[in-house]
Amino acid sequence: MAPRDPAEGHRAASPLELLFDLVFVVAVGFAATNLHEIETEGHVSSAILSYAMVFFAIWWAWLNFTWFANSFDTDDWLYRIMTFVQMAGVLVLAAGVHAAMTEGDFTIPVIGYVVMRLALVAQWLRVAASSPRYRRTALRYAVGIVIVQALWVGMLALPDGSMPFVAPVLVLLEVLVPPIAEGTSETTPWHTHHIAERYALFTLIVLGEGLVASANAVIDGLAHADHMGPLLVLAAAGLVIVAGLWWIYFSREQHEHIRSLPTALVFGYGHYFVFAAAGAIPAGIEVAVSADAGEADLSHASVAATIAVPVALFVLAIWALALRPSLSVGWNTVVVVLAVLILASIGVPGASLVATALLVAAIVVVLEVAERRPGRRPLA
Repeated sequence: MAPRDPAEGHRAASPLELLFDLVFVVAVGFAATNLHEIETEGHVSSAILSYAMVFFAIWWAWLNFTWFANSFDTDDWLYRIMTFVQMAGVLVLAAGVHAAMTEGDFTIPVIGYVVMRLALVAQWLRVAASSPRYRRTALRYAVGIVIVQALWVGMLALPDGSMPFVAPVLVLLEVLVPPIAEGTSETTPWHTHHIAERYALFTLIVLGEGLVASANAVIDGLAHADHMGPLLVLAAAGLVIVAGLWWIYFSREQHEHIRSLPTALVFGYGHYFVFAAAGAIPAGIEVAVSADAGEADLSHASVAATIAVPVALFVLAIWALALRPSLSVGWNTVVVVLAVLILASIGVPGASLVATALLVAAIVVVLEVAERRPGRRPLA
């Protein structure tokens, strides 16, 4: 298992990586569906907490596979088998999402998560056996992952109610493994264009879930003629939001932000908020559809928050990760103010979704104007 050349030309996502992403989207879709159901019942805070926890498991497993493949994708038969094992773990995790988010039972998700993580350990051991230069780094990864997985399994034996206190500690241990493994030994080789493409493709897939939610609004509108007008407005606003967020995300090249271990960690970890927010947006649109039909036990502000909060989080996250270095102080201030106004749109009676869509469109205009102004500061 020799390392890939970080300067390899024209490297693109492999068919196996694309298949891997699609399996993860199944889990993201289940998480969003359950988020919608719990929010509709009026339990917004508990829905957010359970969604954040489940999404961490999905995102962290995806991130670790993606960075490993970026450095050591040999695409031989054993590599493919180990990848399929990780995909099986994703499906097990997805099967347990409902129980985890509605009943607080994380047994099945933990089992699926551990399967994914231990399959990656086998890959790191292959690296240790075949690549002397990266042996120490690979062994640090393998040992760190195994220790944390043992702790996740041990958490299942703890009394009910202890998970909210123990899980954050284990999450912290998980995110400490890469900086410890990479920072104290030979850093694995990164192909920055390839890793940026992988993040971009996954963002596209997750944003695509929002288009499904907009389509559902159209379907409901056609089925209920008395609600057709408001539902078509919801569908149009949802489309504008998704298209606008796509435009914002792809308005700047992002590979130049992966220059060193610290910047790679910021880029990789910061995308948790990008992905989680994108995954929550379709749930918010579905909540708005349910509210229009009188099926949501939520106030107007709560319904609006299910959309405005993830949209604002997405904008602020991608601004901090990719937009900020390329904008002047003035344009940075405008983008941040518009993101804050998205949150404030929660208080707009009866038109919060439309207001959010218009504010997203305004940010797109700002970025386009800033991109075309003379003397624009290049990416730093």
